[in-house]
Amino acid sequence: MTIDQLWLGVGFLGQAFFSMRFLIQWIASERQRKSVVPRFFWYFSVGGGMTLLAYAIHRRDPVFIVGQAAGLLVYARNLYFIFRNPERVAP
Repeated sequence: MTIDQLWLGVGFLGQAFFSMRFLIQWIASERQRKSVVPRFFWYFSVGGGMTLLAYAIHRRDPVFIVGQAAGLLVYARNLYFIFRNPERVAP
């Protein structure tokens, strides 16, 4: 396996993490019969965002880097609110 193939795998892994968050949100909403954003949505957002940021840095893509870095700030802030007020969060 070459370094390029390894990084391509990292990119696809990050995209898979990022995509899982939508599946998790959809399932949680269907179960509660209303729109909810469960805690794991944010965990997968952080995991996917960090992995995709690493991939973007490797690719030296400034647009992709800025986009992923900005998203990570939002995801981290939401997790901060969840841990600060755990009683207001969907399981």
